[in-house]
Amino acid sequence: MNDKAGRLRIGSGAGWWGDRIDPARWNAERGALDFLCFETMAEATVSAAQVRKRRDPAFAGYDTWLDDRMRAVLPHCKANGTRIVSNQGWINPQGAARRVAELCAEAGWTGARVAAVTATDLSAEIAASELRIMETGAPVSSVRDTLISAEPYAGAAAIVQALDQGADIVVTGRVADPSLFLAPMMHHYGWREDDWTRLGQGSGIGHLLECGAQVTGGYFGDPGYKDVPEPWNLAFPYADVDADGAAEIGKVEGTGGCIDLRTVKEQMFYEVHDPARYLTPDVVVDFTTARLDQVARDRVRVSGISGHARTPTLKVSIGCTEGHIGEDMFFFAGPGCLEKARLAETILRERLRAAGLQAEDLRIDFIGVNAVHGAASAALREEPAEVALRIAARCASRAQAEKIGQEVDGMAVCGLASTGKRVPHQDRTREVIGLWSTLVPRERVACRVEFV
Repeated sequence: MNDKAGRLRIGSGAGWWGDRIDPARWNAERGALDFLCFETMAEATVSAAQVRKRRDPAFAGYDTWLDDRMRAVLPHCKANGTRIVSNQGWINPQGAARRVAELCAEAGWTGARVAAVTATDLSAEIAASELRIMETGAPVSSVRDTLISAEPYAGAAAIVQALDQGADIVVTGRVADPSLFLAPMMHHYGWREDDWTRLGQGSGIGHLLECGAQVTGGYFGDPGYKDVPEPWNLAFPYADVDADGAAEIGKVEGTGGCIDLRTVKEQMFYEVHDPARYLTPDVVVDFTTARLDQVARDRVRVSGISGHARTPTLKVSIGCTEGHIGEDMFFFAGPGCLEKARLAETILRERLRAAGLQAEDLRIDFIGVNAVHGAASAALREEPAEVALRIAARCASRAQAEKIGQEVDGMAVCGLASTGKRVPHQDRTREVIGLWSTLVPRERVACRVEFV
């Protein structure tokens, strides 16, 4: 249906949970898309969802922006014949799919076929196992008492199955980011699951699209060095994909940002540890053979990405309870602000010691001075105009973590001159879900397609 005969056009609808919604609507309305794909799930997102579900059993378990995103695009997708693939299901793909079906009816798309893709929950199966935690080398059994989730990274196969069965919208849980975009290519062109060359090329294109505006100038601009036109008006990209997987990356007319060799290269190597062996559930991608050509303004052709046989294992993201964090901050401004912050740190440490704080980690930063680079921060040449003191502690219990906020509150009138204290409307104590990884044989992971 797009304006490039014989090509498949796939557009991005989100690069993360908190991404902007307007660019997805622009793609749905004006992008002449065959497919619109939403990537809203990071490991931290799953952790946040698990925390919220434990705190609030009524939490639906899927993307909290699901309604807003779908309401923005469904009327245009219905009108333009655009199908949707989305991992907004988070920890409840079936619930998300049911909600999407309701939103389709609300939008007048009464005939829409909505499918949920779910993968095996491995929590019980691996809790007592001797599988190794990748980050520590310890067995998974060492965290069995705190383990609350074990979610494998699924690939494109089940999404392809749903599309082959006529799904207009596919909602998934934990699926590798490039796989969301690879699946429509496999479905449309009939690529085999062992066609490593095409799967490598397709997954590489998916990787370029998965982070949304990062390939159109987002997370890229550096004033005077890498200038981006109208950065307030960034579009999400789309790709016109050929049958061999080569594609041209573009964006809708009338939007800001830019697509050039620099933006594409930066996104190509974003979060890629080994460009020759980028591991996905579907294929091992080799970016070292890629060819990039600027074929027009805001249009880059990407070809030549290679692929190799996929690994025999799949990565599993393990969530474990790891206590609570207490965090707060306050401010000083004007002459002597840094010295006041340093004395305030001493006061807090002494008061927390007297309060019997039991913390596995305690960190105090001066924002604007050393919060990012820590001990490697450059020496100050002059007194800062203002400084914020941030304190955080990780504790085994919520009661211990709450001591941070209690002592920071005391600084308001029991501290130093000109202490700027914010009113604590937000919860300053939160549960922590730690994230670890292991590998399981892929035959132990099964995916299921359910139509709602």
